[in-house]
Amino acid sequence: MNDMSNDTNNMDVTAIVADLGRRAKAAAQKLAMATAQQRNQALKEAAKELRLRTREILAANAIDLSSVSGRDDAFIDRLTLTENRVAAMADAVDAIADQSDPLGRMLASFDRPNGLKIDRVSVPIGVIAMIYESRPNVGSDAGALCIKSGNTVILRGGSESLHSSREIVACLAAGLKAAGLPEDAVQLVDTKDREAVKLLLQSTDTVDLAIPRGGRGLVSLVQKEARVPTLLHLDGNNHSYIHESADFEKAVGIVQNAKMRRTGICGATECVVIDRAVAAKVLPLLEDALGDCELRGDAEAQDILAGITPATEEDWDTEYLSNIISVKIVADLSEAIAFVQDHSSGHTDAIISEDKAAAKQFMSAIDSAVVMHNASTQFSDGGEFGMGAEIGIATGKMHARGPVGAEQLTSFKYLVFGDGQQRP
Repeated sequence: MNDMSNDTNNMDVTAIVADLGRRAKAAAQKLAMATAQQRNQALKEAAKELRLRTREILAANAIDLSSVSGRDDAFIDRLTLTENRVAAMADAVDAIADQSDPLGRMLASFDRPNGLKIDRVSVPIGVIAMIYESRPNVGSDAGALCIKSGNTVILRGGSESLHSSREIVACLAAGLKAAGLPEDAVQLVDTKDREAVKLLLQSTDTVDLAIPRGGRGLVSLVQKEARVPTLLHLDGNNHSYIHESADFEKAVGIVQNAKMRRTGICGATECVVIDRAVAAKVLPLLEDALGDCELRGDAEAQDILAGITPATEEDWDTEYLSNIISVKIVADLSEAIAFVQDHSSGHTDAIISEDKAAAKQFMSAIDSAVVMHNASTQFSDGGEFGMGAEIGIATGKMHARGPVGAEQLTSFKYLVFGDGQQRP
């Protein structure tokens, strides 16, 4: 465990990050050799600790919340922990423990004419730097997924959640200790110094992969400063497209959930696209269902709803993470696909349609990590995908894409078996 005290802000941040990296690398060698039973035991014990220390976690979270007055509601929601949310964190850790072992899987096996037998098997990546913003539960999810996949992790959460993160990491460390595994397998960058992020991204001797989870500012910083490989989690400028064949009741219910269930998460719909043929009927129903959500629409939407706020070009590319949604009226499926392709962040987009051919065309054409048919975009989540939890939604196309669970946190190596063969 990272045992740095609160006065680390007065220490040399370069030395702090270098020490974290050395300890993580040493722990990675031990964790990679651990059995699945040991790793699962660590997770089960960590889940118990999260439940036992709920009061302490909530007290630490209250300290974090007391220092962010004046921030918007979506930010406060992401930072806030409750008894139910801590319980959900513990349940997720338990669920990860119950999954099949992602390590040692036989990915391929083939025999060569010269008698060599070659196996490709899954192995840990090594040391992962997880850089995230205000959601303290990300630390629990990331730590658990890394333990399950045999990786060590250095967590750098938002400075606003530092007290909460300390308590969460302490629970994970207790689980590791109980299983006889190195507590340094999960460490926290226990300083608010922003230089630590840059240093982590440039720790080529110790960090094997960096995963940022946050807004465009964080992602831009990673793209600019990273010297280590990265797995990007971009913002969720997600679309729900209501096709002319849509069942109105179904469409309104889906969009209401996709936007309003939790407005501050990356799976929330930020723009609803509606076919012109049904816009006049469905848009007033949608306005009623969305309640206090502000609608910002194009000229056609404004003609249908007199009180709607005019949308700007900037709105089409904005992840609001609040009670705001943009509305775009399109001529048909082709125009909808073109609009979504132009403005989506590649996270999650959905079509609501009773026409299976139209749905298939949309789902084939939209190049996002997750594309849905007749479902809320808020299902774009590792837990909902049966992964127990996720370390993020990867929006790139290399290594892993979509929800990143334990299986996606593995690499592979080749095992070659011979009997004296020599290459001519």
